[in-house]
Amino acid sequence: MTALSDIPGLHDAARARFAHADACPFTGPRVFFESAGGSLTLKSVVETSAAFAAYPDNQGRANGASAALMDVIARGKSDARLFLNAPSGEVFVAESGTEALFRLIRTAALGTGEGGVMLGSTLEHPATRSAMAHWAGLTGRAHVLVPHDNVTGTVTAGAYKAHLSADTRVATIVETSPVTGIAVDTAAIAAEIRAVAPDCLIVVDGIQHASHGAVDVTGLDGYAISPYKVFSRHGYGIGWASDRLTALPREALIGGPAGTWELGTRDAGAYATFSDVAAYLRWLGREAGAPESPRTEVETAAAAINAEEAALMEAALHGVGNLAGLADLPGVTILGGADNPGREGVVTFTLASMPPDPLVAHLEAQGIRTHIRRNDHYCGNVLGPLGLDAAVRVSISHYNTRTEVAQFLDAMRRAAG
Repeated sequence: MTALSDIPGLHDAARARFAHADACPFTGPRVFFESAGGSLTLKSVVETSAAFAAYPDNQGRANGASAALMDVIARGKSDARLFLNAPSGEVFVAESGTEALFRLIRTAALGTGEGGVMLGSTLEHPATRSAMAHWAGLTGRAHVLVPHDNVTGTVTAGAYKAHLSADTRVATIVETSPVTGIAVDTAAIAAEIRAVAPDCLIVVDGIQHASHGAVDVTGLDGYAISPYKVFSRHGYGIGWASDRLTALPREALIGGPAGTWELGTRDAGAYATFSDVAAYLRWLGREAGAPESPRTEVETAAAAINAEEAALMEAALHGVGNLAGLADLPGVTILGGADNPGREGVVTFTLASMPPDPLVAHLEAQGIRTHIRRNDHYCGNVLGPLGLDAAVRVSISHYNTRTEVAQFLDAMRRAAG
């Protein structure tokens, strides 16, 4: 697939649409390699957020402003369906992606048949793992964890298959690990689950994956994203529930609209800012050669983003010009291995000559913003089995540049001595 940089002017045009691409508003010029902690924000999202924060009118009133807000919400839901490839089911705005996952899992656990097993994996973020453990306990079910592969940094369909049974009631999958950055073959795992337990409800954590490749909820029952990691802003999450999951009993206002997952009035501006994300992807897809078909535009944009990030990761791992890549620097250990085809915009590593804390500080002093991941409740499931107390995570997006990668590698050269 063609990367953005292969099309004259497109990469620069895309980067220009993001706020603070070159400099932190607090500390000045910097390279932003912390996209897994929250991507750069589209300038259009900033403008939309300011506009909607000023509107005094509420939804459901008999006036033009209220009608306009309702139209914005409907368009936002339609754009989220487009992004998710979800012609059916219900889209809802939650407090966060984590809250959306908790609600989806709670509804699945309480609404499915008694007994049986709730199945997840050791690769998962605590957003799903904690919710599954909580509701497995309260419903008297076993919470079975499929072990991930410490070497490859992912979990396979075969590993899930070995733990499946006909009484698997609820299953969760993390589409990409936020620690290793390695993707999971969600479609293959879902197919294995359906073959053994066709009535199982499948909920997917797409929070890390959503900005790196196309999303497709076909064959699933629940999906959640955090828009602040997909070029939007903090303050909301997006959940999707299949018709089957939506039909189960759940918290709702008595006499309220059938099918709704939302509790109380939601921010119309949240929906509007996700429409900004969809508009950006559709523009990017057209510029990358897609015909004017909304889903094709989104898929083409996702493929171009993925190709651009793969090229940037290749440079980071194997070098730029005369600068050695991480894979060739002495003392560097890369989680998931250097040449892992499942890598999506993240490389997490250690350096023998410098512990993670001072290394992150060294990179920050050189104008390179990265992040430390610790053996704690967020990352201990991955770092603990590797015997690591901490590691450094470098996370990029399609708006980053090869020049920025070269700056990072030069700083790493000096750190490695």
